[in-house]
Amino acid sequence: MTVNPFLTRRAASALLAALALSAGLATAAAPAAPQVKFATTEGDFVVEVYPDKAPKTVENFLQYVKDKHYDGTIFHRVINNFMIQGGGYDTAYAEKKTRAPVVHEGREALAKGGPKNTVGTLAMARTNDPNSASSQFFINVKDNDFLNPSAQSPGYTVFGKVTSGLDVVNKIKAVPTGAGGPFSSDAPKTSVVIKSATLVN
Repeated sequence: MTVNPFLTRRAASALLAALALSAGLATAAAPAAPQVKFATTEGDFVVEVYPDKAPKTVENFLQYVKDKHYDGTIFHRVINNFMIQGGGYDTAYAEKKTRAPVVHEGREALAKGGPKNTVGTLAMARTNDPNSASSQFFINVKDNDFLNPSAQSPGYTVFGKVTSGLDVVNKIKAVPTGAGGPFSSDAPKTSVVIKSATLVN
């Protein structure tokens, strides 16, 4: 049987067009990562979070944002060459009331291709209990591989990253620190206040 080359080319073109349309639809269907803008006394920065990697953690974080929980809180723990931590205390070092802790998703997020504890990533703070994270978060200011989940450790759940304003994060990490409130060290001598945290996307 003789194959008509024109028909073959036309079929190939139709197939390519269908594939391109399918890819376009898939791209259009992919939701954009939610973004939160933090306005602080040192400047503004924006983070994006990944509900596809750590859904419960992101839901928990965004609910605190929507509830205005972070407005008026401080970065109470700042360690240059490590991380900056906030979201739990007001300017008088009164600890804010929180909801029930969120389940730890560190290993699951990493298994889904989520980010590790590298410069600029956002992770949940917690106690020694992996399932104790509530409102407090930290931003890595260096690559902290030892915080990543492993076979030996649950690690810390990374659920987002700074997308703009990393220079502001770097300003915060460099502020002078000392004793403050209930903390014997690592508290900024001049409070770094989160004036507002707003969902922008």
